[in-house]
Amino acid sequence: MPNIVFVLLRRLHSPLIVLILVYAISILGFTLIPGVDDQGRPWRMDFFHAFYFVSFMGTTIGFGEIPYPFTDAQRLWATVSIYATVVAWLYGIGALLSALQDPGFRRLLTEQAFRRAVHRIRDPFYLVCGYGDTGSMLVRALTDAGFNAVVVELRQERVDALELEDLRTFVPALCADAAEPDNLLKAGLHKPNCIGVVALTNNDAVNLQVAITSNLLNPEIATIARAETREVEANIASFGTNHIINPFDTFAGRLALALHSPGTYLLYEWLTSVPNEPLKAPIYPPHGKWILCGYGRFGKAVHQRLREENIEVTIIESRPQATGAPPDTVVGWGTEAETLLQAGVQDAVGIVAGTDNDANNLSILMTAHDLNSNLFRVARQNSRSNDAIFQAADVDLIMRRGSIIAHKIFALIQTPLLETFLHLARRQDNDWANRLNSRIYGVVEDRAPVTWEVDITEADSPALAARVREAGDLRLEHVCRDPRDRDHLLPCVPLLCERHNEDILLPDDDFRLQIGDRLLFCGHPAARGMMEWVRGNASVLNYVVTGEEHPAGYLWRLMTGHRNAPGSARA
Repeated sequence: MPNIVFVLLRRLHSPLIVLILVYAISILGFTLIPGVDDQGRPWRMDFFHAFYFVSFMGTTIGFGEIPYPFTDAQRLWATVSIYATVVAWLYGIGALLSALQDPGFRRLLTEQAFRRAVHRIRDPFYLVCGYGDTGSMLVRALTDAGFNAVVVELRQERVDALELEDLRTFVPALCADAAEPDNLLKAGLHKPNCIGVVALTNNDAVNLQVAITSNLLNPEIATIARAETREVEANIASFGTNHIINPFDTFAGRLALALHSPGTYLLYEWLTSVPNEPLKAPIYPPHGKWILCGYGRFGKAVHQRLREENIEVTIIESRPQATGAPPDTVVGWGTEAETLLQAGVQDAVGIVAGTDNDANNLSILMTAHDLNSNLFRVARQNSRSNDAIFQAADVDLIMRRGSIIAHKIFALIQTPLLETFLHLARRQDNDWANRLNSRIYGVVEDRAPVTWEVDITEADSPALAARVREAGDLRLEHVCRDPRDRDHLLPCVPLLCERHNEDILLPDDDFRLQIGDRLLFCGHPAARGMMEWVRGNASVLNYVVTGEEHPAGYLWRLMTGHRNAPGSARA
């Protein structure tokens, strides 16, 4: 980055030269023109007095004549100098304002301020490329969860929107192309506390470039990329990207999951929600004939998953040749009753409005509802700004591309162990998922559960690790007890224990913990804070294990004759 002062001086060199010359000539004139002192004797102004007088005269302050009254010659020279300095100052100030308004110079100032803001971040942070619907949801979720973030976005209006957001922590943002490696370096890609890069732009080529740059310049950090075609998805995967999210395939998979296992679908929705979201209600898509309007990327993904579930699907597409639709496709938009009737809407049980136009999708659903009010209606929402009208339409299931990606990425970032649990949960039956949903519903209120991990290590849980090592009597129920009253359990559910590459699903209360165990919990946000207390304080842990309260301070233990409980030496 060039020095701002140097750039400014380079642009103001002509006004500065004029100003210096005017001042030099004015000062020289006052030293050469003779004056008279208070005794009537000849007197000449020295350079100090001349500089002092010209300084306040040039700024039009006008303190008066010093140190003696001027002669007519001096007053004439003062008059000339006044006009010359005022004109020089106007020229200089005008040039300065012009330089400050120059787009290139203002961009330089913005970049310098951005780099200073990134440099001041001392905690771990994520670099988010793209601040559209998905990026804005993810950044808010990250800041609400206590993470730091830095944003690179191509469109200035989105950067301005970020600056107006009421976020928990300040998020530096740079208006630049994330495909250029220099911009990622400005955003802190090379910094040791950058722990991940998330590519969320609406251009697959840019997301691919971000993934390549991240892998080459900082291969140690996690990289998460969005891809909307399988070709780009495979290309990004070849560069070692940790996670690649295709929103269309993800939603299609969720819809198929809801068809054959509604309980597992609901479990997915609850556990991948962002903080403070309302608890979602279960849905039960019916089996039978479905109508799919639109055979683009989204339509293809949904069609494939529905056919895998042995669902009969009739496609409506306005350009069947261009999209490669099957031969039996009904040609049309689906917004008109004639096309829907031709597709058999009166005999259908469900309809998917999957075009890339929100107005058309709503029109399709409203027309279809008039023809068959019992339809299960699924809509693709392309713009977050249309939330209000989609909610008013009372659609059974809405595919929000940004929401799907943001939820999944946030879950991966906050609790990496959650992906393993969800993979194992898909192998269970619907009754198993329903029982688990009932347990989760019993410990949360009207908000989605939060998830967190507990590692039985000295670094993450010193009190738990010490107890396991010294006493070996620590069970899972001890970690879940309320440190304020051990007779009550915290509002949480243990989901998974990862032990030496072995995954133990839903461990019971008597499960004995070992050093190196990784535990996954979900539940009420307050439970997470209480568990942090138990993990880090040996005296509190001793209370929840034994029911005995031991003094924590050394002097107090000495006075009361208490000895250290197992693990309490590190309290």
